[in-house]
Amino acid sequence: MLENFFKLKEHGTDIKTEVIAGFSTFLTMAYIIAVNPGILSAAGMDFGAVFVATCIAAAFGTAVMGLLANYPVALAPGMGLNAFFTFGVVLGMGQTWEVALGAVFWSGIIFVLLSMFKIREWIINAIPSSLKTGISVGIGLFLAIIGLQSAGVVVDNPATLVGMGDVTSLPVILFFLGFVLITALYYRGVTGSVVIGIITTTAIGAVFGLVEYNGIMSMPPSIAPTFMKIDIMGALNVGMLAVIFAFLFVDLFDTSGTLIAVAQKGKLLDEKGRLPRLGRALMADSTASVFGSVLGTSTTTSYIESSAGIAAGGRTGLTAVTVAVLFLVALFFSPLALSIPAYASASALVFVAVLMVSTIANIDWSDLTESAPVVVTAVMMPLSYSIAEGISAGFVTYAAIKLLSGKKDEISISVYVIAALGLARYMFLI
Repeated sequence: MLENFFKLKEHGTDIKTEVIAGFSTFLTMAYIIAVNPGILSAAGMDFGAVFVATCIAAAFGTAVMGLLANYPVALAPGMGLNAFFTFGVVLGMGQTWEVALGAVFWSGIIFVLLSMFKIREWIINAIPSSLKTGISVGIGLFLAIIGLQSAGVVVDNPATLVGMGDVTSLPVILFFLGFVLITALYYRGVTGSVVIGIITTTAIGAVFGLVEYNGIMSMPPSIAPTFMKIDIMGALNVGMLAVIFAFLFVDLFDTSGTLIAVAQKGKLLDEKGRLPRLGRALMADSTASVFGSVLGTSTTTSYIESSAGIAAGGRTGLTAVTVAVLFLVALFFSPLALSIPAYASASALVFVAVLMVSTIANIDWSDLTESAPVVVTAVMMPLSYSIAEGISAGFVTYAAIKLLSGKKDEISISVYVIAALGLARYMFLI
């Protein structure tokens, strides 16, 4: 049955290889189980409920990806998007987390429509690659400052806005140890390097009494505090339109980039370099975001960590289904997730930031009309504590520089539209 459904022989794989690949992907991205509830709980959401929502949303999205699109790609609440949810929308704009969930819901609905009517290709092809890179780099820097702040490395300073914390304190030292360990293990190709780093740092912290031990296994917490608490109508006020757009925009490019990157590594592209069943893959991603918002978590998206499963031989949706099952099993390990201290998860945040910022190498620095907007986009995200502000500032800057440089032919209609929306936000303080 599995052979016929997933076409294992056609893809040059077997059940054992696919299951092992699934374990590899899960171990590489399992950190999200502890990190996502930690970030969203700062917005006032119940940690246990978000933990359950994270596992179920990841399991649902990944299973749909495997069963509908037959790709070895796993999904979970996206890093960067969860930080924007908490620190940008709730704490930054003063919105309730229920309204923020409503914004996630509407962005998912729009993504579903874009996937159904194949508008997505037009949007992605029309946006300059430099701005796509700028968004990725900016989100990485945003994660970095959040991680450093969470670990106590960076603190507020009335004179200079930010300053160094007590770098001799044990939590900061353990954060640094965790970050170095994760990076070294990842470089050596060790599967689950992020999880190993988090667990090792937590274990050392426990020895020094810096960890509140809650146990290892238990029945899953109640999801009632967040389930169906979404404020759909509240998210439709004018001030939230930019937020909905930001969630949609980041998810759109994150998903597309991840799918292409994973497909290239697994040699899943067709002879024309296109991804077969792309529409199904996008539908799995977009419906997962809608489903996750109802459960009580931020935007669910495809994970680049899926490449770990590809490297282990995963080629079909059976790998994804294996990951989905493991996320359901993880529901019974909530006490362990509750025991993870902030400095341990912060090391994972900064490591993910390194991976995202590395894409800046793709920028053509000899062309200032391309590189300058990238810098504006990337720098504005962490300094304004908002992904939306970074995107808006980046597009306005790109359009203005191209126009004044005599390169108006390089500006697509979609860039004009997005830049105009950005200007409107600033002019009317939307």
